[in-house]
Amino acid sequence: MSDLPKLEISRRGVLAGTAVTAVLTGNPALGAHPTPTQGEAAPPMPVRFTVNGQDQRLSLDPRTTLLDALREHLHLTGTKKGCDHGQCGACTVLANGRRINACLSLAVMHEGDEITTIEGLGTPEKLHPIQAAFVKYDGYQCGYCTPGQICSAVAVLDEIARGVPSHVQADLMAAPRPTNLELRERMSGNICRCGAYSNIAEALAEVVGPAAAGAKA
Repeated sequence: MSDLPKLEISRRGVLAGTAVTAVLTGNPALGAHPTPTQGEAAPPMPVRFTVNGQDQRLSLDPRTTLLDALREHLHLTGTKKGCDHGQCGACTVLANGRRINACLSLAVMHEGDEITTIEGLGTPEKLHPIQAAFVKYDGYQCGYCTPGQICSAVAVLDEIARGVPSHVQADLMAAPRPTNLELRERMSGNICRCGAYSNIAEALAEVVGPAAAGAKA
């Protein structure tokens, strides 16, 4: 009989070892350059994009979200951090004209992109039409989530103008119309904790005009 010590191998251990081997084999770079562990700083990466019409060049930890890049590095604090899980819409910004949740997107993914935040939509002297309508119809109370709602609303009207379909269209082949139901469905990703939804719908109806039939709730 051999005097070698017994090796206790569990099913879980075999599965875990197989998974690690498969990952390292499929991506040798992971084995050669291990990713930083929790709390360990990652090598900074350069990123260049246009924010509100201004060229911006940053050197960031590659794990930095677009939201944190805007708030902490560019000090554009109009974009709010709400749930930080992409569920409330408070961090909505426009990337190349399309709305995204900035908390779910890494800054380095936006190399060369054009980013528009609430600060880039209008000024106190010359409000964007959506901003002016929100003021007119009191489409906010605390105002915390309002920047994301306004950015989302701007993108919603552009989506409808471009013919992007939604889940509430009876005929997906027909051009979408900015009806009350259509606007509410497209804005459903933006939570208003103060419950000003009817006022927001009225603000959007003000901008799109008669096409938003029955927009007042």
